Amino acid sequence: AGRQGRERSRSRAPLPAIVQYALIAVYLIYMYSDEIDLEADTVLATLYAAKKYIVPALAKACVNFLETSLEAKNACVLLSQSRLFEEPELTQRCWEVIDAQAEMALKSEGFCEIDQQTLEIIVTREALNTKEVVVFEAVLNWAEAECKRQGLPVTPRNKRNVLGKALYLVRIPTMTLEEFANGAAQSDILTLEETHNIFLWYTAANKPKLEFPLTKRKGLVPQRCHRFQSSAYRSNQWRYRGRCDSIQFAVDKRIFIAGLGLYGSSCGKAEYSVKIELKRLGVVLAQNLTKFTSDGSSNTFSVWFEHPVQVEQDTFYNVSAILDGNELSYFGQEGMTEVQCGKVTFQFQCSSDSTNGTGVQGGQIPELIFYA
Repeated sequence: AGRQGRERSRSRAPLPAIVQYALIAVYLIYMYSDEIDLEADTVLATLYAAKKYIVPALAKACVNFLETSLEAKNACVLLSQSRLFEEPELTQRCWEVIDAQAEMALKSEGFCEIDQQTLEIIVTREALNTKEVVVFEAVLNWAEAECKRQGLPVTPRNKRNVLGKALYLVRIPTMTLEEFANGAAQSDILTLEETHNIFLWYTAANKPKLEFPLTKRKGLVPQRCHRFQSSAYRSNQWRYRGRCDSIQFAVDKRIFIAGLGLYGSSCGKAEYSVKIELKRLGVVLAQNLTKFTSDGSSNTFSVWFEHPVQVEQDTFYNVSAILDGNELSYFGQEGMTEVQCGKVTFQFQCSSDSTNGTGVQGGQIPELIFYA
């Protein structure tokens, strides 16, 4: 009860005077003019007031504002607040971001600001799309911040104490042996017995019983939007000489682009170097320089961005690939301007960045890999 009281008091701590004045101003302007002018610093306080004084239109405007500004760095904090204010739609949107962009969300400063109950809910989450070592490191960062909030020395024992059962929600045995040996085993947060037993669990035929969950998280299953109806190859195309293959797309629902599916060599096994890029209005949102190996078939080969990127609905984005490798490869034909993938509809347009022949009807970039 004492811990829950501390969590509630932290969530509902007195507002700074400047925030109170801003909140009163927003509230009065709305009450007397129906105009809503929200600011990031005061929107949560405004939502609190709208809920307390039962002003549903103002509360809805606050939730819409929060959904629009939602991103990985603030998703965990907003999840905590959405639970406090009982806003299920905002909660669902927070989970969409946290699941798809789990690594960025867990490494954010905002993650260290959440309450204990929200921490446990996130660490229990089956759909987190990240490695368990990232979850473990995030939990340690939260524990360090919580020690400072409680005025405790930042020691392994105190971090373990403030974590409580949350430590035993981390699926440590699902890490690789190397990840465990180089990370958790040297963190000093586990007891010697726990460390010893986990090493035995990895290596011994007769495995000891562990208090940590043993099954990997399911994560998210990537979906693929395939925009061609057939593929082909000819001796005079598709060639790569440092030129750019590019296409524009838009979706009717917010999604997260994770990577591209590309065609490979039509002349047997070959390795390609490739630079992929995602842009909106000329601004680069994500890029990656990597390699992939094709097997000579007409299959597509996945190339991933470092992190999934949130893509808003009804806005055109530009994806591109610059390949270097075997010059003769497969290419797509009978391209479609509109493709339905589950609940998401993709629209495609030619891109002015495309200098190697790729367009809506044919060429490279046969697939967009995404989470929805």
